[in-house]
Amino acid sequence: METLVVDHPLVAHKLTTLRDVRTDSPTFRRLADELVTLLAYEATRDVRVTDVTVDTPLTPTHGVRLARPAPLVVPILRAGLGMLDGMTRLLPTAEVGFLGMIRDESTLKAQTYATRLPEDLSGRQCYVLDPMLATGGTLAAAINFLFDRGARDVTAICLLAAPEGIAYLDEAFRGGDRPIRVVTAALDERLNENGYIVPGLGDAGDRLYGVV
Repeated sequence: METLVVDHPLVAHKLTTLRDVRTDSPTFRRLADELVTLLAYEATRDVRVTDVTVDTPLTPTHGVRLARPAPLVVPILRAGLGMLDGMTRLLPTAEVGFLGMIRDESTLKAQTYATRLPEDLSGRQCYVLDPMLATGGTLAAAINFLFDRGARDVTAICLLAAPEGIAYLDEAFRGGDRPIRVVTAALDERLNENGYIVPGLGDAGDRLYGVV
């Protein structure tokens, strides 16, 4: 598994404001959207393309277009929805599937409650959107779900990650033959006793959409 922490001043600037407890939900949503587009730029460096020839106003020339089948973007509900526009702005031709997962706060294990994905993902590159990689359980379950349907490789885009979550994924997929990448704006210090990232930014879903 590969982990990429994006080192860029604009990423750090936007993340700092997201962390601030005084940042309201509308500002949080806008900044999360902008931050995801910056992360997606790095996350899609290995997106598959095919060679084409196009006619410019002056002469034919060689170029590339995204290969088929199209990439699949999979936000994990509900907080992942706040990252979707930022991702599809960069990949407007991608298809979008949805995966509803929730963490049991007593066991910290992920449970699936909703899916809206193609049954056959053979040959597909998948991009999972999940703001917080904390324990790693939810993301690991999502990746396994996609691999079980035949996904070719999976890249996870996270606003923040904890060392424990990265270690969990490393162990869970050690020896696997399909590529996995995690692209994040920061690798934070640790998890607290409740499984939240420290220093973190709080509950991403609540800060995006309010407490429900």
